[in-house]
Amino acid sequence: MKKRILLSVLCAPALALAQDPGRDDLSYTYAELRYVDVDENGGDGLRFNGSYDLGNNWIIVGGITSIEFNQNVDYTALELGGGYVYPYNSDFDLVATARFVDAEVDTPVGDADDSGIALSAGLRGLIAPQFEVRGSVNYVDIADSDTYLELAGDYYFTRQFAAGLSVEFAGDSDVITVGGRWFFR
Repeated sequence: MKKRILLSVLCAPALALAQDPGRDDLSYTYAELRYVDVDENGGDGLRFNGSYDLGNNWIIVGGITSIEFNQNVDYTALELGGGYVYPYNSDFDLVATARFVDAEVDTPVGDADDSGIALSAGLRGLIAPQFEVRGSVNYVDIADSDTYLELAGDYYFTRQFAAGLSVEFAGDSDVITVGGRWFFR
């Protein structure tokens, strides 16, 4: 099932090629679906994120992540928060967000619920008219704290659709995601 969803996300650009490719600004109103692969304990799952531009450089962000690990362990996290976008120059923005996180871990021996915060600060910009890069330092504090580096790139097939890859380097585990982002313009 997950492979079919991933294939659908990766094939969606073919359906969107009839639209005009290229973009002239960074939009912060979008929905995103990503396949998540965690190297620790063989986990994989899906992440759905969204962002909404409130105007005056303020954004609302949120998402839900669901990952299944080996040995019947399931992880689900719900995030909601906000952020600020500082236009650094015509191609790059500095972005900072703070989110409340509610996480649940289901195991064969019991369940655990916890909540905490997630903070992120980074750079998002265009290195070519159709290629976006992102880099950020992220801090998560849910039961235990962890700081990780995220590097990502997306190719814009149209003004409304981009697909790409991200890599997260953390102290406990590394994560690779692949997926697509739909912009509401």
